[in-house]
Amino acid sequence: MNAATASSVSSAPSLETWRIIAVAAVIVSVIAYAVLSGVWVSTEAGWYQSLTKPSWQPPPWVFGVIWPYNFIVLAAIGSLIAWRAPPGKVAVLLLFLVVSIALALTWAYLFYVPHALGAASLALTSAAVATIPIVVVAFQQSWVWGTLLMPYQIWVALAASVSWGYVSQAT
Repeated sequence: MNAATASSVSSAPSLETWRIIAVAAVIVSVIAYAVLSGVWVSTEAGWYQSLTKPSWQPPPWVFGVIWPYNFIVLAAIGSLIAWRAPPGKVAVLLLFLVVSIALALTWAYLFYVPHALGAASLALTSAAVATIPIVVVAFQQSWVWGTLLMPYQIWVALAASVSWGYVSQAT
């Protein structure tokens, strides 16, 4: 081994350091998701209240139960995967977590700010699809972890369906 190779090997972060960074990325992503989703959802409440709700939309109290659960489980299970799973699985988790969060936030913006219901529904449907690899990785690591993430997967898919319901009500 020459001096340049030895230097590059020793400067690479250790697996433990990489895992700490991955856990931090999961936690920061979920916190950003929780905070930023509230920014747009809380705008123009009168407009939202004036919409005809799809018949299958859950009652308001369900939102207050499921979202804290979803954020806590995403952070906890995501952190466990980041800490314990093989690096390739962690990379899949991080990629799809960030993509699904970006798409969910895109939905919140498009739905509540410019009221672009169709584009918003497409973004949320894409977010629901992007959560599938996260749940698959969780199940590959532990059936308990995957099971704990299933309500999030179901909720995002249901929310996408409800979003399309708003589109059909508006046309």
